[in-house]
Amino acid sequence: QVQLVESGGGLVQSGASLRLSCAASGRTFSSDFMGWFRQAPGKEREFVASTLNSANTYYEDSVKGRFTVSRDNAKNTVYLQMNSLKPEDTALYYCAAGASGSIYSLRAYKHWGQGTQVTVSS
Repeated sequence: QVQLVESGGGLVQSGASLRLSCAASGRTFSSDFMGWFRQAPGKEREFVASTLNSANTYYEDSVKGRFTVSRDNAKNTVYLQMNSLKPEDTALYYCAAGASGSIYSLRAYKHWGQGTQVTVSS
């Protein structure tokens, strides 16, 4: 049984940094995209970032230059380093893995974590 477990969320002030981690178990994802989505209250879940390797890494426009997605295939883990956080980054952040199709679409991902809350105060 595949499990994705996120960690690293929290409450921070505007301008601060956080690093999210997502550890996968049950199968390896070294040949699959792993990434992050987020969902703010009252809004749809949206794409944040996804990576297969350093040459195939993609970001949503509003996080480019602030967020960095990376992975450690030996640990079957994907990370999201978030710098210069803004109140509008406040959301429940979900890890996703095993994309088939457009990596920007949540429907493409077969496996999901339960989410970790990120709250940024102004």
